[in-house]
Amino acid sequence: MASNEEGPSVEPTPPVQVIYCQVCSFPVEYCEFGSSLTRCKEWLQKTNQQLYDKYYSEEALQAKIGTLSLEAQEKLEKDTAKKEAKAEAKAETALKKKMVPDCLQVTIKRIERNKRKHVTSIHGLENFDVDLKKAAKFFAQKFATGASVTKNPQGLDEIVVQGDVSGEIVEMIEDGVGLLKNVPKDNVVEVEEKSKK
Repeated sequence: MASNEEGPSVEPTPPVQVIYCQVCSFPVEYCEFGSSLTRCKEWLQKTNQQLYDKYYSEEALQAKIGTLSLEAQEKLEKDTAKKEAKAEAKAETALKKKMVPDCLQVTIKRIERNKRKHVTSIHGLENFDVDLKKAAKFFAQKFATGASVTKNPQGLDEIVVQGDVSGEIVEMIEDGVGLLKNVPKDNVVEVEEKSKK
């Protein structure tokens, strides 16, 4: 039989309580590596002043930065400012994409290539959360032709379908077929463009 005298009993250490930032979703000690440090600091100061003092008080910052040279400090500040500006711009563009005003339109162009050859160009579908690659594949299967996503002269993505299928695409949008169910039929404009000789 084993004896009960094995030495002093060791208490198991409790698990570490990790607090996650509500702004960047990193643990609060890693917010400095995210792209929105200023907003993270503001959130932490409002919610947990003790942790804020631990990581971002003047003494803590001086202890971190004290080992860096002046050039390294300036570079660090510039990099942080660039990251925040980039994240702000990215969030702004994402917000603009989500807001869909009524003036946005889906333009369906029937373009004449030769005397009897046509292509159909569709742009504006991305404003209504339609994946252009999936939509191009859907049109290619539906009409048994080639379809691709290309950039138009304005630099915007558009779907180019071989053949004169503009009328069928308008009907599909009106009926809300497949991927096109989120596109309002009032925002569809059909245009015919002839080749210049």
